[in-house]
Amino acid sequence: MNENLDAWGVLRKLSWDDVLLVMGILVSAWLAAVVIRWVIRHLAEKAPARLRLFILRLLPISRLLIGIAAVVAIVPVLIEPKFQNVIALVASVGVALAFAFKDYASCLVAGLITILENTYQPGDWIEVDGAYGEVKSIGLRAVRIVTADDTEVSIPHLRLWSASIFNSSGGNRSLLCVTDFYLHPEHDAFAARACLAEIAQGSNYRKPESPVTVIVLEKPWGTHYRLKAYVKESRDQFLFMTDLTVRGKEALRSKGVRFAQATYAETK
Repeated sequence: MNENLDAWGVLRKLSWDDVLLVMGILVSAWLAAVVIRWVIRHLAEKAPARLRLFILRLLPISRLLIGIAAVVAIVPVLIEPKFQNVIALVASVGVALAFAFKDYASCLVAGLITILENTYQPGDWIEVDGAYGEVKSIGLRAVRIVTADDTEVSIPHLRLWSASIFNSSGGNRSLLCVTDFYLHPEHDAFAARACLAEIAQGSNYRKPESPVTVIVLEKPWGTHYRLKAYVKESRDQFLFMTDLTVRGKEALRSKGVRFAQATYAETK
């Protein structure tokens, strides 16, 4: 085995102690990543709400630093710590990965760009290829999100190159919620618009001092109202929309407003 290693030129003759040392470094890095992930998630849940997203952002950064530290510790074991040897090894590994693991390497590069550019971070609500959910973790290969139906979706970072990524929160605790109402065309639009705006302003889920907007669109089958307001906490967005829908319908009915009844084909 040593003769084959010598053929590479830059690699050292490895003993079993060296092999065990490399394995020990890898296991230690994995354990450190697990422990740090648990600690950061625990701190994020216990910390004040305003600090939760900031603490969660440390999760992918810490994993990246652990990976870099493991590589730095392993390289001197495998090769002579000379500049030309390191350059030769990096070039050889890069060429091999480019041909054998092109897609995986692309995922790694996209993941690195995601972390450095802060495209999304843990706690953000994103949509990729029709999957919408909260970012739970950002790995080296993929991002894992959990949808509103408590379904975990793993999306390779490779999609960064070809798919549109919609980030609803952008690192903020709040996000914009849109609630739809479909009313019969025969009604007082000014009163209906003011009623819906008042409903949103009085919700306990609404972010204080945030604007409320009501967009009115006339359709062949009725009038479409879009009630836009910012939720206080992104995790409560569906509760906020439910609250607006229930209270909004009740308020509109109390004013004698009828709701539109259109078939699916008519709404297309």
